[in-house]
Order: sequence, then structure tokens, then C-alpha cells
Amino acid sequence: MTIDRRNLMTGAILAAALAGAGPAAAQDGDPLRVAMGDIASVESLNLLIAMERAEERGVPMELQYFNSEDVAVQAVLGGEAEIGVGAPYAFIQNSDAPIRMFYRMSTLLFFPVVNSEVYSGWADLDGEEVTVHSRGSGTEALMRLMEKKEGITFSNISYIPGSEVRAGAMLQGNVNASIVDAANFRLLQEEGGDKFMRLPVEGVNATDEALYASAEVLEARSDDIQVFVEELLGTWRDIEEDPSIVGELRDEYNLLPDLPDKAASAAVPYYEEAVENGVYPTDGGEPADVQDDIEFLATAGQVEGSAEDIEPTDFWDFGPLEAAKSSN
Repeated sequence: MTIDRRNLMTGAILAAALAGAGPAAAQDGDPLRVAMGDIASVESLNLLIAMERAEERGVPMELQYFNSEDVAVQAVLGGEAEIGVGAPYAFIQNSDAPIRMFYRMSTLLFFPVVNSEVYSGWADLDGEEVTVHSRGSGTEALMRLMEKKEGITFSNISYIPGSEVRAGAMLQGNVNASIVDAANFRLLQEEGGDKFMRLPVEGVNATDEALYASAEVLEARSDDIQVFVEELLGTWRDIEEDPSIVGELRDEYNLLPDLPDKAASAAVPYYEEAVENGVYPTDGGEPADVQDDIEFLATAGQVEGSAEDIEPTDFWDFGPLEAAKSSN
């Protein structure tokens, strides 16, 4: 599997997409290029393992890093990548883009955190700035939802990709209110003790990240994508059964070799906690999940409509998942 770090110009890709540019016809040996609007971290290891396993079955894979999820989705539209990572419900609804999600990778489990020396609860964030992952992300949706539920208004929402980057900014005192994943919440507790406090969140069940592709790619590369989905399902189930396999396979495939020792040692505990909390579903998604997502995102003000009124196929193509499951 190859890794390509790039920073593409948003306007150029969007212009190509709007002009009707699409993925070229696949040639034998062409990789499935996966666009990620973030840096790879411990929480990406399951995806990287599944990509390695797909390669072992003859499907070349290439991971591309972009500077935001917005740019990643435009890369998929412009044919710069075949597959994107994210949950672009709002983008699909607002643009009527011919892309569909096809695999539910993770559910939303994030920890709104504040510097307790500055804030003591949600009410204190009225008129204050908070920091999330990126525009349109699950982290933003969750904070927007809590803004409504708590009857407060943030002065501004700023965007810092990478949970570990946001945690670092909090440790350095540059950010006082943010949202991080389980691993980085644990880091804040270890490094800051009582200085960092988790704010309560209840009743949220939504997709954090999914894989998506254009309708053209889903049809033209259906065989390769089926293999990939089969390996995603198998990898998620293996981790569910024994989270320690993540550490073993990271070493076997030499994944993220530049991870600091401290981050690397946190990989297995992270997946143990994620499995315990149901972060990584083993079924790949189903139509009922789409309705839960729409209900959550509509409440957060990111999409319009109600769960009862939408058609799951307006956002998802369950064909690859059904094909992968039927082959097992």
C-alpha cells in the first residue's frame, strides 16, 4: 500500500467536479485511492490493516492525505481519488452530488472537554469559542447539537483537524474548550489531571466516519470494492474478538512506523476501549443507521428534513456491503 501526502487546491478540484470531471475508466492494476481529510493516527490503524489485507488479495490500495474533509470529498468528485473517508450527508443533500456512502466505519464517541480552570459546564460556554475537527464533521454536529440542547450560543467554532492536535493545544493552554476522542481524553487526564473536565452528552447515536465513492466508481470498480469491504468486515470482527491484534498487525505490516512510542503503546488500549463502547460496528451499516444519522444531523442543524421522510438510498448504496456479506 502506498501513502501519498498532498495538499490540493480546493478551488481547482471543485471546478473540475462542477465541470463534470469524473473518474477515468479503471485500468488493470489501478489502485483504489482513499482520500482522508486528516493525518493518519492510532484510530486509523483498523482501516490501514484492511487496506493491507485487500492488497494481499490483489487489490492495490493507496492512501492520500488532504488538508480537510471538504477537500477530500472534492477529490473524490474530481476523480483524484476513488474513495473518501467521512460522513458527507450535508454535502450530498446540498449539492446533489453523485456520491454514496457504502461502509459505516465508526459511530460517534467523542468527549467534549473544557479547561476546568476556565469553565465549569455547558452554560459557561455561552458566548465562548469552541474547537472541533472540521467543517461538517461529526464533532461539529455534536457541538452544534449541544448548543441547541443547552440553550447557548458559541461566539465561534474553530477547526483544528486531528484529535491529538486538539488535545495538544489544550495541554499547551492554547484551547480551553474542544472535543476529542477516547484516547486523547485519556491523555488529557493523564497529563492534566483535574484540569480537564468532560462535559455530559446523552442520547447520541450517529455515524462518525464512513467510506463513500461516486456512483460511477461503485459500478466500475465493484469487484475491487467488494474485496475491500470483505476485508473491512473481517478486520472489524477480528478486532472486536481480540483488540490486541491491532498491535500485532501494526508490527507485521509496519504501519505508522513514525508514531511516537507513547502513542504506539496506546494503540491496543484505545481499541479495547473502543470495542467496549461499540465505536466500531461489525455490520458495516444498515438503513436504520441512516435514519439515526439524519435525526442527529437535523437536530444539529446540518441537514434538512426528518428521518421518516428521507430515503436511505439518497445517501447510501448498500450494494457493496450486501455483496460482501453474501460472499462469506
